[in-house]
Amino acid sequence: MTEDAKTRNASGEYEVIFRERRRLLFFGLPWTFTKYTITEDMLTVDEGLLKVEENDCYMYKIQDVRLTATLLERMFGLGTVICYTGDVTSKELQLVHIRHAKEIKNYLLEASEAARVRRRTLHMQDISADDPADL
Repeated sequence: MTEDAKTRNASGEYEVIFRERRRLLFFGLPWTFTKYTITEDMLTVDEGLLKVEENDCYMYKIQDVRLTATLLERMFGLGTVICYTGDVTSKELQLVHIRHAKEIKNYLLEASEAARVRRRTLHMQDISADDPADL
């Protein structure tokens, strides 16, 4: 990540840190219509050709990130990054068959933590200590 990537552009939006396409598992070719864009404050998934669907998630809502890579993915230098979020529309965002998956996973972990610190938010797990069945 370059130093320029951390700055905002003239319109006040964050610069794009990563831009990746979903790839075919066979040879890792980018012949799909799914695009992933990561900026300092947001993760965006654009899908579709005829019916386009755009799904955004703020970085501070990303709670955990997991990387998986099957044998075929590893053979072609690909991986799948799974983001567990506190977002209402998508509890789980998958960046499927992408290059530089480990680097992207590490960036998402660091950026989500930095975004929570900037917003002064705290993620806590609900362990259901006050279960109504126990009363």
